[in-house]
Amino acid sequence: MKKIALSLGLLAAFFVNAQSIKTTIDLVNVKDDKVTVTMEFPKMKSGDVKFHFPKTVPGTYSVDDYGRFVEGIKFLDNKGKEIAFTKVNDNTYALKNAQNLSKVTYLVNDSFDEEMDDSKHKAVFSPSGTDIETGKVYLINTHGFVGYIDNMQDVPYQLIIQKPTDFYGTTALVDQDKSESTDTYTLANYAKVTDSPLMYTKPDYVTFNAGGMDLVLGVYSPTGKYKAADFKDNLEKTVIAQKKFLGDMNTNKKYAIMLYLSGMEEPHIKGFGALEHHESTSVVLPEMMPKDAIDKTITDVVSHEFFHTVNPLKTHSEEIHYFDYADPKMSQHLWMYEGGTEYFANLFQIQEGLITKDEFLQRMSEKIANSKNYNDTMPFTVMSKNVLKDEYKDQYRNVYEKGALLAMCLDIELRKLSNGEMGYRDMIRKLSQRFGENKPFKDDKLIDELVTVTGYPQVKDFYNKYIAGDQPTPYAQYLSLVGVEAKKQETPPIFWFIKDPQQTGFDDKDNAFVFDESSALSPFSKSIGFKITDKIVALDGKTINVQNIQSFVEYAKSVKEGQNVTLTVLRKNGDKTEKIDLKGKAILDKMTIETLQFKSNPTAAEQKLQDQWLTGKK
Repeated sequence: MKKIALSLGLLAAFFVNAQSIKTTIDLVNVKDDKVTVTMEFPKMKSGDVKFHFPKTVPGTYSVDDYGRFVEGIKFLDNKGKEIAFTKVNDNTYALKNAQNLSKVTYLVNDSFDEEMDDSKHKAVFSPSGTDIETGKVYLINTHGFVGYIDNMQDVPYQLIIQKPTDFYGTTALVDQDKSESTDTYTLANYAKVTDSPLMYTKPDYVTFNAGGMDLVLGVYSPTGKYKAADFKDNLEKTVIAQKKFLGDMNTNKKYAIMLYLSGMEEPHIKGFGALEHHESTSVVLPEMMPKDAIDKTITDVVSHEFFHTVNPLKTHSEEIHYFDYADPKMSQHLWMYEGGTEYFANLFQIQEGLITKDEFLQRMSEKIANSKNYNDTMPFTVMSKNVLKDEYKDQYRNVYEKGALLAMCLDIELRKLSNGEMGYRDMIRKLSQRFGENKPFKDDKLIDELVTVTGYPQVKDFYNKYIAGDQPTPYAQYLSLVGVEAKKQETPPIFWFIKDPQQTGFDDKDNAFVFDESSALSPFSKSIGFKITDKIVALDGKTINVQNIQSFVEYAKSVKEGQNVTLTVLRKNGDKTEKIDLKGKAILDKMTIETLQFKSNPTAAEQKLQDQWLTGKK
């Protein structure tokens, strides 16, 4: 019996390999920061073939065109002869009469090297990008390395990584060979390939078990400033709290975190944050951050990504389940996928005792203030469905502000309706039980499903008014139900370039202040013709660099009303960048700050609902 079982096993393995797409990524023979990828295909069923790289991948909500990083592509038949092709666009190649197509080979450039140059294409968000640093690190977001053929996305992939023998691959995948120079992984389909990032570098990782889930944290720190062990205690505490908060909604048995810390040397990158996957997340942060700041970011950002294991990775609409990488169709429900997840990332911290109730309220107050920089009457469903289009994409980041606030208000609404027995988390749990990873819901039927799982038709009224409708959400009204009141305070007049100075960023490549395109201009900036895309390099001849930012700010604070001011900016003009001076008289502007605070004498009903809201208890 053992011999027969072994023979059948070998036959099955041979059959799987014969029917799979063997994909080899060579991290050993790297030249000019380019990696060779070879894909070998089973027999083609059609003579006309289209080969694609992704235009967009789930979780990014941006057009990135990963095919633009590919060069030297060759399609070969089973005799090694090249097959002619037509390049349709950056991502797509068309072949005619390609029944004998056997292999494709190409070189991949990394996205990190181009991140600071957005003259031709918007930069790829770093955690969804790729990095090739020979002898140092390889960040392999697989959608940037591996392509697919139409109608073969459900064919299994055998992914082979040829690596330096002293490198370790942080990933949630299981290596199926014992070689020191090769890692081999089997993946069910192309969606699983793109869902499985890897980071190869000299070994620096820690593992632990949290609530029955095995977790690995791998770290790349270019100067060696940090080690994975530095972050273990905080991460372990965070993940244990998350697992407790989610309960049976999370069924992960393993999870991998790839923490890439960016140094001062090249590559220079700016897209700090994280990207979620079913069993892993890729995180990019600056190495210069203090340890306690990285710990806090891990708690906030990584927890956000981990909560995505529930929504949308395991509870989602058909648009996500049947994702079209070449021509993506977006869902209406970023308010839930991103907004609800961001709410969870904050709510679990108060409910599990990681932050105080005042700290939680401060976070919600900041989100209300930040949300006012966006279009408050734009229906979230419309923005979400059209987020890849120019007229909507600048509103996307509001999903982390207003999206989270919508989830908060819906949480309070549900608790009011149920006398505290049901909240937003309970609704999502019921939704995940009704659907799941392999059973998507219809995008335009979600609200009906939410009414079904909650039993409250009032949820539809909330949805139609504030999510699908154009009515601004009455935060004060909802927060009052849980014993919270809003206080308005006016700041002294200040001179600055946007309404909220805290939304100022710094570009260390150009030594310039930069601003998010959603930021509101100050009256002074409007008066001199300043554009939100301009980069500020000097004020009255006083330039900016990392060392003198504080003195620059102090000078700006000293500017008086009506003073003659010269602002020097870098402005894009077609393919060129011009340095120009903008002159005018200073205008000082007041800010009205609205803060939230718990009522000193809430009613008994308000106090009860507040306790249920902040503890999650019934």
